[in-house]
Amino acid sequence: QVQLVESGGGLVQPGGSLGLSCAASGRISSIYAMGWHRQAPGQERELVAEVWTTNSNTNYADSVKGRFTISRDKAKNTMYQQMNNLRPEDTDVFYCRDTIYKGTTDWGQGTEVTVSS
Repeated sequence: QVQLVESGGGLVQPGGSLGLSCAASGRISSIYAMGWHRQAPGQERELVAEVWTTNSNTNYADSVKGRFTISRDKAKNTMYQQMNNLRPEDTDVFYCRDTIYKGTTDWGQGTEVTVSS
């Protein structure tokens, strides 16, 4: 199993920036991909960005392209998401996710991001 702990959420004004971190522990070698998802009240959880551990390829939702950057530090077992030019519609709980090689998904507890003036 892999345990995921997110941090870095908070309150920020529109146009501001936040950096999120996701620390992974446990069976780190089993992780195939990691990603960030978002969920607003009353809405479905949706993919924001993800990175594959095999080749470091990334995938971004259209709504965050050019604003968010996902990265991974293998040595620190940590995934990051730098979020710039935040918008009120970015107000969500952000969840860290991994997918391990056998297909199992793990989730963090979530970190809340509020973008408001």
